[in-house]
Amino acid sequence: MKILILNHKEVEELLTMKECIEVMRDALAALARGEFVQPLRTALVPRDSPGVMGLMPSYRSGADPVYGLKVVCVFPGNSAVGMDSHQGGVLLFSAETGELLSLMDASAITAIRTAAVSGVATRLLAREDAGDLAIVGAGIQARTHLEAMACVRNIRRARVASRTVEGARRFAEEEAARGYPFPIEPVETVEAAVRGADIIVTATSASTPVVSRDWVSPGAHLNVVGSSVPTTREVDTAAMVAASLFVDRRESTLNEGGDYLFAARESGIGPDHIRAEIGELLTGTKQGRTSPDEITLFKSLGLAVEDLASADYLRRKARDAGLGSWLEF
Repeated sequence: MKILILNHKEVEELLTMKECIEVMRDALAALARGEFVQPLRTALVPRDSPGVMGLMPSYRSGADPVYGLKVVCVFPGNSAVGMDSHQGGVLLFSAETGELLSLMDASAITAIRTAAVSGVATRLLAREDAGDLAIVGAGIQARTHLEAMACVRNIRRARVASRTVEGARRFAEEEAARGYPFPIEPVETVEAAVRGADIIVTATSASTPVVSRDWVSPGAHLNVVGSSVPTTREVDTAAMVAASLFVDRRESTLNEGGDYLFAARESGIGPDHIRAEIGELLTGTKQGRTSPDEITLFKSLGLAVEDLASADYLRRKARDAGLGSWLEF
């Protein structure tokens, strides 16, 4: 049997942001309907390694059932040498025979599908007239989130803040060269980026809050993306308490969401503070934004079902277009 191999460049060429947003919409709705099985991710954290390995399995039922597994190594120091911090592979297996179907670059899939999920959340939760964007971070997720936000809202301007002004300036120059129809302005502080913004994206490697409630305007929508472990967070407790909280998956948030878990310990909020999963909004079983002044916050953790759905879409598209490498295995 031949398996499909897609490298980083091939994934980026085949999985456009607009297409991935729709793939993620369908996947999250299917998750809410019970069509996916997904345990919590498993992490291998050796004491003597600068990185960690995560295992993210999932299963999709239906007419064409399939197993998926993302094996991803996260090395925060990679950014210093111009590499993505996330490295690994996404594998698909037949749910009828167990045969390996494909192996794809996990770095590219993660970068695109994470931002696409935030795009789904923003389309559902941000005000229709939201167009003042703040990006906190200047890495790969900042780049893909800028693209995703531009797909779902009419962005009028974007401000970007990073650990250094030079990093923010470099990001702004590189992204402006892509031809966005709005200005991208580097600013010196996170506060300068966030104040007045009605869409806020945090895509950092911070372990302590970088966004304060005092800076968030009434009616803003936040996509909180950078932290995916219980020991780190990007927004302070006051912001989490003030916001209507939406998540990709409750179980993941209650076990892995540092932004939520810190706020729960410090303020006493509990699981009922989670308004809904994004899939529940898509299936109509829960309500999203209720007023123009409501602050909404989507806590993104990243799900194995998102990787499976992306890889399955890529496999079909590559097969139909005759692209990728098909190898006997």
